[in-house]
Amino acid sequence: MANTVPALAGCSAPIPSMPAVHPSITRRLLHRRALDVQVFARNDGLFDVEASLTDTKTHDVPLAGEARKAGHPIHEMRLRLTVDAALTITAASSETRWMPYPGACNEHGEAYARLVGLNLMKGFRTAVNERLAGTRGCTHLTELCQVLPTAVIQAMAGSVIDTREGDAAGNPPFQLDRCHALRRDGPTVAKFYPRWHIHAAEPAPGRELAEVLGSDHSLRETSVPATTAS
Repeated sequence: MANTVPALAGCSAPIPSMPAVHPSITRRLLHRRALDVQVFARNDGLFDVEASLTDTKTHDVPLAGEARKAGHPIHEMRLRLTVDAALTITAASSETRWMPYPGACNEHGEAYARLVGLNLMKGFRTAVNERLAGTRGCTHLTELCQVLPTAVIQAMAGSVIDTREGDAAGNPPFQLDRCHALRRDGPTVAKFYPRWHIHAAEPAPGRELAEVLGSDHSLRETSVPATTAS
């Protein structure tokens, strides 16, 4: 019988555990990459986004002619953004604290200020690659940008972003038809979003575009209605 873990709030029960490593196999941790995104509401109506990427190893490695000790970061990079309620970036900066090549990795000037003016919901990932991919930026900072749309949307969903009623133009909530669980012809939408449920034979406005773009939230040109503060 498969191992299970206890059910948690918001999860179904029982939850199958990940396949265990065979008892005869031993393993050791080599590397850990940690991503962290925190979003702060400001008293001026804007939002600060602080994101970091950290790589560490469990063994010493030679870097730039020196040994980087186990547990000391290979990379520690940070992005700081300010966004408005429509998810448009109004300020952006970066910081490189740990790097393989000090004096080189961190010499990209104010490259990430080029994020200013981009919108996290409208073509963000494509625009980041156009501005900062390859030698125009830092591989890891540019990679860190890719997680920002969904992380910031999660921070604002249900408070700044209305996830229930859709927008004034009659479009459904932005999250519908973005993943298998929230297909508009599926049982989850029928139960929790009955207003927006459709039968499989009905065309869903916007579905064709959503399926072409896949799960890339930032590429779909969708307006995001803000909730009214109570």
